[in-house]
Amino acid sequence: MSHKKVFNELAKLRKQEDNKYNFITKSETAFKAKKGYDKELIHKMSDMKKEPEWMREIRLKAFKVFQEKPLPDLGPNLSGIDFNEISYFIKPKAKNARNWKDVPKEIKETFDKLGIPEAEQKYLAGSVAQYESDAVYHNIKKQWEDKGVLFMDMDTAMQKHPEIVKEYFMKAVPVTDNKFSALHASVWSGGSFLYVPKGVEIDLPLQTYFRMNSEKEGQFEHTIIVAEKGSKVHYIEGCTAPKFSDYSLHSAVVEIYVKDNAKVRYTTVQNWSKNVYNLNTKRALVGKNAKMEWVGGSLGSYITMLYPCSVLTGEGASANHLNIAFGADKTWKDSGAKVIHIGKNTTSKILAKSISMRGGKGVYRGLVRINKGAKNAKSHVSCDALILDKQGSVSDTYPHNEINESTATFTHEATVNKINEEQIFYLRSRGLKEEEAMSLIVLGFLNEIAKEIPLEFAVEFSRLINLEMSKLPTVG
Repeated sequence: MSHKKVFNELAKLRKQEDNKYNFITKSETAFKAKKGYDKELIHKMSDMKKEPEWMREIRLKAFKVFQEKPLPDLGPNLSGIDFNEISYFIKPKAKNARNWKDVPKEIKETFDKLGIPEAEQKYLAGSVAQYESDAVYHNIKKQWEDKGVLFMDMDTAMQKHPEIVKEYFMKAVPVTDNKFSALHASVWSGGSFLYVPKGVEIDLPLQTYFRMNSEKEGQFEHTIIVAEKGSKVHYIEGCTAPKFSDYSLHSAVVEIYVKDNAKVRYTTVQNWSKNVYNLNTKRALVGKNAKMEWVGGSLGSYITMLYPCSVLTGEGASANHLNIAFGADKTWKDSGAKVIHIGKNTTSKILAKSISMRGGKGVYRGLVRINKGAKNAKSHVSCDALILDKQGSVSDTYPHNEINESTATFTHEATVNKINEEQIFYLRSRGLKEEEAMSLIVLGFLNEIAKEIPLEFAVEFSRLINLEMSKLPTVG
């Protein structure tokens, strides 16, 4: 198919793609917490979830830490968040089903529109679907369940496997890590729990999809992934929310434990609406000869602060961080990666791509620390930015590198470019319209990372990029 036909097909899809995520479902709620953040809320949540006392104690400790911690003093201004105007827990009137037929019609229709049941049937080993603060569906194919793989929402895991949850909950990300990790630990709800036994290699991805449906809502899902020795798994996360005039807050925590000789790939494509504060903490502990891969695409949200972290504890451990950030319409994408080298012969690679347009801001903020004793550690950081217009769009890079080992090798490079008229002229001479030419250049710029996203999600990602590009004025 020619480029011309491809873009004609994409043009037809743009209107329906724009509406695909921006819809509000009229659904019943079993409980909606009143606005505000206090101990009464925490006790109410813990009681409703019938949690063990140790979880209640963590929540209360986190509440105290949150009160004491200041807002981050770097990056975007977060003073617009009024923590007393948010509803922190919205429980849908739906049982947690293992069959889509048992999910309430209006909620199932939401996930049908997003293509989740179809994706599960075609190429997933299992999936979890969360709506507002609770999961409404979780399932895993029997062949993996028979091998001892555990994949379910976190609330179910708390009831069925409390000792395993207790072993890992808020261990990679301590309650005291930052103000938002404390907020999260105090009011967390939902999320997913994945445990892969020793030596089990899952050849299909597992997916969790999070949907926010209300304004001034807080969503605080918690994800724990444990890959035992010699295991292998690919986990995918998707996120969306409709547009509202008021903001919502999303503050998740992801904890990943990659044991010796295991491999975990974590892929996320986030398309939050542009009224969402997206403030997450994600961290992996990586053992001997283990491998951690992060692949992320951040397109939506008003403000994003996200810096996935890999702690390379074991000898020969490695981490790859691949990230795409798209700042448009005065949104601020403050993202990057953190890698801490502790073990000998550890390696890391960070590749970050950012695009800024229509007054958007793309920021790379990263940390590489090579500790004393991490002999022969190697790390490479590459940050590439593309600015598409002159409407106040900005790209900044803030690398922070600490090399405390004389045998280590570290390299860093950064580039900032604009689309120039010669590139546009060349592609237009081949029959493309200016909008199509710019989309093609942008997709080429992102290809190094986009090709690592699973096929179905890569198609979706390309459509979302083209949707944003369709709103771009002429080059200049």
